[in-house]
Amino acid sequence: MNAPVYTRGAALPQILSQRIAVLDGAMGTMIQRYKLGEADYRGERFADHPKDLKGNNELLQFTRPDVIREIHEQYLAAGADLIETNTFGATSVAQDDYGLGAVAREMNVVGARLAREACDKYGTPDKPRFVAGALGPTPRTASISPDVNDPAARNVSFDELREAYYEQAAGLLEGGCDLFLVETIFDTLNAKAAIFALDELMEDTGERLPVIISGTVTDASGRILSGQTVSAFWHSVRHARPIAIGLNCALGATLMRPYIEELAKVAGDTFISCYPNAGLPNPMSDTGFDETPEITGSLVEEFARAGFLNIAGGCCGTTPAHIAEIAKRVGAYRPRSRHDPLFAGLMAA
Repeated sequence: MNAPVYTRGAALPQILSQRIAVLDGAMGTMIQRYKLGEADYRGERFADHPKDLKGNNELLQFTRPDVIREIHEQYLAAGADLIETNTFGATSVAQDDYGLGAVAREMNVVGARLAREACDKYGTPDKPRFVAGALGPTPRTASISPDVNDPAARNVSFDELREAYYEQAAGLLEGGCDLFLVETIFDTLNAKAAIFALDELMEDTGERLPVIISGTVTDASGRILSGQTVSAFWHSVRHARPIAIGLNCALGATLMRPYIEELAKVAGDTFISCYPNAGLPNPMSDTGFDETPEITGSLVEEFARAGFLNIAGGCCGTTPAHIAEIAKRVGAYRPRSRHDPLFAGLMAA
């Protein structure tokens, strides 16, 4: 099967073959440091909105773009190669909870433009920076009942998710993203809706962008919330031909290790990404999580030393200091090869 020909992000496959690329860290953790109030989220545009808006971080695209821009630039200064847009919850499905579904597409356009401006400011011919258009899981799930007394109940359909993800991705594309990142997947059917929407959008526009898919193992069983093992998850989404498959969020690096190792073994024909939380939640710490930059950096370095990684970064609780430490440590190691003899049999399957 021929490799995809990308119209954006075309340099990324070669970079991932040559060195471990660095993804940025947590957006929410950094926003919390600004101690923003309800007025910051409302701004002038949403001053009279009937619902509370504090906590709707994607709204800051409009009302405090200076904060989002500054966070992006801090991660770029720390050494990040890929910057996620502040669009984790910028689908109409998620924004309907705030009564703002109608502005979801615009959120993605503006969010991508802010990241694009930051990447263009820091990028050089020797070290290009990439905008990863972030598509989060939504607060509704297509395969899990919201009612413990009615296992068949659903609060969203596949088609509703597909339409919402299509709208989101179209906004990210218009805003200038280089690739799409379907992340924090706890329901594979939701992810399939996002994948379907991305493929549909790229067929409609003639654009072809790399796609990274990142699942979330929710407990020590090694399964995502909808019940799949890491291997089963990979086989459910490999038809999308992602440039990378990986894990992020729920577990810190220590607990995530066996599942990243498993993924690195079964996903022989694609790159591997990993961006764990900074350990476990700890409300007494500065970031709300246990691990210092040095601890997280040393744990991710061990993954690199073991040959598991092509992309490394951080999720909840990580800061520019964590990303700088990760960048320093993983830079000493070669990236995992998609053509390692260990995976030859899997690649031929």
